[in-house]
Amino acid sequence: MSASRLTAHAVILAGGRGTRFWPRSRTRTPKQLLNIVGKRTMLQQTVERLKPVFPASRVWVVTNNEQAKAVRVQVPRLGTSRVLSEPVGRNTAAAIGLAAVHILRQSKSSDALMAVLPADHYIGQPEKFLQLLRAALDLAARGDNLVVLGIPPTRPDTGFGYIERGERSADVGGAAVFQLRRFTEKPELSVAKEYVASGRYDWNAGMFFWRVSTFLDRLKRYLPATHDALLRLAETIGTRRYASALKRMYPKLENISVDYAIMERATREPDAKNVFVLPAEVGWSDIGSWAAVYELLAKKEGDTVAAGSNFNLDGSGNFLWSPEKFIAVVGVHNLVVVETDDALLICPRDRAQDVGKVVKWLEEKRLKTLL
Repeated sequence: MSASRLTAHAVILAGGRGTRFWPRSRTRTPKQLLNIVGKRTMLQQTVERLKPVFPASRVWVVTNNEQAKAVRVQVPRLGTSRVLSEPVGRNTAAAIGLAAVHILRQSKSSDALMAVLPADHYIGQPEKFLQLLRAALDLAARGDNLVVLGIPPTRPDTGFGYIERGERSADVGGAAVFQLRRFTEKPELSVAKEYVASGRYDWNAGMFFWRVSTFLDRLKRYLPATHDALLRLAETIGTRRYASALKRMYPKLENISVDYAIMERATREPDAKNVFVLPAEVGWSDIGSWAAVYELLAKKEGDTVAAGSNFNLDGSGNFLWSPEKFIAVVGVHNLVVVETDDALLICPRDRAQDVGKVVKWLEEKRLKTLL
């Protein structure tokens, strides 16, 4: 059966904090709710990118109670019922499961398709991405298949999980399809270099495709308690009992990622031939730090990237974000400068990954006004 015969839903995961984008990113306004790249927020860009494939009635956003109001304001066309709010964080297996039972109730069919996508990634080639997305949905519709998009690595990066490709299968929709041999943890640099040199590995960007029934069957097999609790919760959807049931049941769900709970275990099963990866060269970036933002924008804007009025004398490689205040730089290089009303970040670009440590220190000191 092809994807055109089944109803497809997009599930956007939007509950992360994005601590490496402090001081702009805060508890109520994380990375996905900010205009990190471009005028629209990362969430808005993600929803807009999906419009050719998914009508608003089949787009779901899973977030948390602290961010739900802002999400609804940013994507009002989705309506309040398709912004699902977790009372507590229980990682991606539970978040996807919550969306799955809502889709099950709305579509009244376990054969609906799901595309699970992050809210805060950049796609430089959206048309090619949608072509691959359609191919992945088509493959997911053909049986009890688990499908993932893999990002061909551009460097030996230790910050990503990796996917090892197996044999090439029949192409689908013009896209190359490979058996998925295994998922691996974030490796040491020497191992990452081996992976990239082999040409058999892709980055795991957290983009998954399957039937609702396929996902729920796997959830029942690997996380039976979570599966049963979600099905009991599903009975209350659309009733006055839902809010209290969610608050009572959700904290009891297993706190585990879908990668560990479903995908890794599936590759070790006898029917592991039902797990596939489609390499996706689509200009992807997870935009994981201010340095990554600089690298992306520098390709378009030149050596100095700035938001707001600025003067640059003998400076180079700087990222300057201060839309309200004038910034003058003299003879400094490769810095990140980010200013908000109540905080100022200054760090070398090559230390941008450490910004999350600032947030951890603020939490330890209980400086809540800066979180």
